[in-house]
Amino acid sequence: MLLLEPEQVNLKGVLRKYVRYWYLFVAAIAIFVGLAYLYLRYTTPEYLITSSLLIKDETRGPELTGNTIDNDFDVFKTSKNMNNEIEVLRSKSLMQRVLRELSLTTSYLVEGEVKYSEIYGEKVPINVVVKSLEKEAYSKNLTVYIKDKNNFELQDGEDVRTYQFGKEIKAPYGTFTVTAIPEAIGRYDKIVLKFNELDNLADSYISRLTIGPVNKDASVLSITLTDAVPERGKDVVNKLIEVYNKEAMEDKNSVASSTIKFVNERLQYLTKELTDVEKSVERYKQKNDVTDVSSEAQIYLQKESEYNKQLAEWGIQLDVLNSIESYLSKDQNQFELVPSTLSINDPTLLGLISQFNELQQERKRTLRTVQPNNPIIINLNDQLVNLRGNILENLRNIKRSLEITRQNLQASSSQYQSRKQQVPVMERELLEINRQQSIKEGLYLYLLQKREESAMSLVATVANSRVIDSAVAGDEPVKPRKGLIYILAVLFGLGLPFGLIFVKDALNDRVSTLKDVESGTTTPILGEISHKKSGNALVVTPDSRTPVAEQFRLIRANLQFAMLGKENKVLMVSSSMGGEGKTFFSINLGASLVLAGKRVVILDFDFRKPALLRNLDLPNDEGGITSYLSSNALSIHDVILPSRVMPELFVIGSGPVPENPSELMLLPKVGRLINELKEIFDYVIIDTSPVGQVADALALAPHADASIYIVRNNYTYKTQLSIIDDIYKKQKFNQPMIVVNDAQKEAGYAYGYGYNLKEPKKEWFTSNKQAKGTDVQYPG
Repeated sequence: MLLLEPEQVNLKGVLRKYVRYWYLFVAAIAIFVGLAYLYLRYTTPEYLITSSLLIKDETRGPELTGNTIDNDFDVFKTSKNMNNEIEVLRSKSLMQRVLRELSLTTSYLVEGEVKYSEIYGEKVPINVVVKSLEKEAYSKNLTVYIKDKNNFELQDGEDVRTYQFGKEIKAPYGTFTVTAIPEAIGRYDKIVLKFNELDNLADSYISRLTIGPVNKDASVLSITLTDAVPERGKDVVNKLIEVYNKEAMEDKNSVASSTIKFVNERLQYLTKELTDVEKSVERYKQKNDVTDVSSEAQIYLQKESEYNKQLAEWGIQLDVLNSIESYLSKDQNQFELVPSTLSINDPTLLGLISQFNELQQERKRTLRTVQPNNPIIINLNDQLVNLRGNILENLRNIKRSLEITRQNLQASSSQYQSRKQQVPVMERELLEINRQQSIKEGLYLYLLQKREESAMSLVATVANSRVIDSAVAGDEPVKPRKGLIYILAVLFGLGLPFGLIFVKDALNDRVSTLKDVESGTTTPILGEISHKKSGNALVVTPDSRTPVAEQFRLIRANLQFAMLGKENKVLMVSSSMGGEGKTFFSINLGASLVLAGKRVVILDFDFRKPALLRNLDLPNDEGGITSYLSSNALSIHDVILPSRVMPELFVIGSGPVPENPSELMLLPKVGRLINELKEIFDYVIIDTSPVGQVADALALAPHADASIYIVRNNYTYKTQLSIIDDIYKKQKFNQPMIVVNDAQKEAGYAYGYGYNLKEPKKEWFTSNKQAKGTDVQYPG
């Protein structure tokens, strides 16, 4: 018996299965490539614009005469965080300002051969100045027809009106003015206007904007943008850098201006105080006629002078703190920047003031795009109120600390004063006046210096960044990528038919491969018959060498080996349902046995749908098996007919269709019929009804020495394999075996592999026939 062992996946067979549908792959590739061409034809290409920007990390202001101008003004120190700068460059408010300054709220389109194209810059013969727009304007497409240098027509749907260039147009959807560019007039006669909503346009550009450092150690940012109009993309990137630098300089100037304003207010107040102190000294000296200090008090005065110097320093700090506290307490300064803390070096106070100024700047930037009653502004106001309270509380704490220190210094100074009993009281009074004068003069000079430094810082303000490479557009579009689109089209063209064929095979519930048979039953497989292209029922003839004929010869040989040592005169052929090729197999198996020198008779026990005699072009008359079983007048020789197609091949037709075919199968006369035929013929082949539909084959099974079950490729259901598996396991048939009919080579069946089954040369067949006879003779 030939048992087909499990094989590994046959890639060649799998490929051959798909190659059968080559026309589907060709059609799918052609369709997808055509769609790709149309997509590329109608899709607007986008170009890549690139630029690079150096972010300066300035921890000091500009130097003047070798000294740092703002050494004590920490507010001017800037240490850049790259991530923060990237977010600022990508901010929506900054992009909106860029779009407004470039007047990109209006797009200009012209009609091309295939689609409308956008024009920009010098190509546009008109300019639209928008004053106000309603929401409905963003869904309109207005068409401008240029008549001459002075007049144009504006079409809004079906409404067409004539206007003059430069005249304001008031429409329900907005107010705007169309002006002409004389040098470009005549380039286009028809232009389509499309208004862009600023928020949506800014979001669109931000989504196409990419900003990132060139590497982790550099402070250089790479800026890239994709745009359908290269010139416009370059303008947007360059304007973005310009506006970014402009806003940074505005922030710096705002801080410097606030500081100058504060210093001027303090200088005005100190000028009056200093004048009063100087007049007091003048009056005191005139009144008491004081000209010099007594040499007797030099030793005590030296010590006292040291304490006075320290008291003067503490006094300056207390005065500065009082000035800042007074500045913060004024309501008109509620949303102004807090000036520098001057000589106060308390880190907590510095941190609070820095945070307060940052929130003030953030509030001013936010007010450019939102209303004062916006929740963001309200939240910032609350934070500013809390910070103002914290700063005032910190100032009071520092003042208390300075007051305690000053009291201690004054107590020490009093000790030396008590020792100056010989010093005239008027000298002491004069020193007190001079000390007040020294404090005022020191503070006055200090503020004068800081005002000049702030003014110079305001004038010397430079940009936060420097452009390394201005915006440049690529020569070739980056979207869509033609090569990638066509590759994807080919892949989809290959993948779609592949997927359809795969799904078709996955949903196929019929036997289509040899593995389907092997997985559905453990019944031995006797052999397989390939697809028969001719319409003749008989394919096995003495001179036939077709693949199908050779396969029947192979099945004949396999049958001999499978039944070696056993009696195999009676062979029963059945299947799951009609149309699987039982009769065709029975005729050609009988013919192959006749060619081996055997006498063979085929019995048509398919009483319900007899086909044996019809396939052999023999009349199905009153004779036959049913007549023989139901009448004693007929003998076995009366129903045996020669096949006419081959000597030694005989047939017995089914006869008239009976009313009770199942009961006839159970008659004892059936056994006597088969036994008598076994005495006359070498082989008796029984062609039965499908076992999956009626029980006739089960009734005849005891009379058969071997049973052949026909499974037809792409016809037999996979679920029907359980029928033969049940027969094999429960031994309902004697020696059951499977023959696969209509097997397809690409489905993984084994026939024809490595053999040339074409018709052999005549002289070869003749020489072999003389040497070995007509065919091989097997025992039995």
